[in-house]
Amino acid sequence: MHLRRILPSLLPCLAALCLGSAPLGAESPVLPVVENPDMVVYQHDVVYGHKDGMALIFDVVQPPKANGGAIMSIQSGGWYSGWRDSRQMFPALQPLLAKGFTVFVVWHGSSPRYPVPDAVADVRRASRFIHANASRWGIDPNRIGAYGGSAGGHLALMLATTGDDGDPKAKDPVLQASSRIAASVSLYPPTDLRKWTTEPPEEIRKHPNLKPSLTFDAKLEPEVSPILHVDAKDAAVLLIHGDKDLLVPISHSTNIMPVLQEQKVPAKLVTIEGAAHGFNKEQNVIVVQEMVDWFVKYLGKAAGA
Repeated sequence: MHLRRILPSLLPCLAALCLGSAPLGAESPVLPVVENPDMVVYQHDVVYGHKDGMALIFDVVQPPKANGGAIMSIQSGGWYSGWRDSRQMFPALQPLLAKGFTVFVVWHGSSPRYPVPDAVADVRRASRFIHANASRWGIDPNRIGAYGGSAGGHLALMLATTGDDGDPKAKDPVLQASSRIAASVSLYPPTDLRKWTTEPPEEIRKHPNLKPSLTFDAKLEPEVSPILHVDAKDAAVLLIHGDKDLLVPISHSTNIMPVLQEQKVPAKLVTIEGAAHGFNKEQNVIVVQEMVDWFVKYLGKAAGA
């Protein structure tokens, strides 16, 4: 049974068989590769771990002219990781695919069963699995990025600010691999979760579906607050936030920016005027262009450029 939830993801969708020997830490069977009319190569349900007897999965979408860079598209809204057929995302992923990036559509163990710390652990494992199996998809492990919106943006920031080189003594070979990424893009992300389990902001309290995600030991709040983990080794961070966001105020982004700058982390904040928690069609034009430019700058140029 896969960790798939019927609750819709709040993340806006911005987002052959050449396996050789068994890749490091691989739990997944050899699955069919699907090609769509645009020659995008698609592999579904790659298992990157197990949890309570269930599988943690991502899908892989590869462009016809890959540039060796990879981007994790984190499917999370309110830390609910709602599954849908990622082939529906191909049009939205096209700006990244057109630049030669391989996209990993990542799902994590979802609320209401699993709270925020579990989601953080899951996306870290997904990053390690991609590192450990980079040759399987022809990607450069030093050119991996991540993006997401809201909770997905928080998780992308956690990867950007808490990456490590892995534990060489770990019995699980996946845990021996690095979790580091080189660039992240976060749309309207929470950056500081302190007090959110015990005294959440008023707007958060208005959404009872967020309570399961935030039901965990308050002592862990600092561990899942990206603003407390910034250091000079962090990935390049792009933040995109609406100045009318009530659910996750833009202060979450403006507060972390000086911390990033103090540590000399490449960082940029794009403010979308008039935008709330989410962007309309016109605003998304700006968002997509900023995101693509950021990943091209920090993960490598387009194939053939």
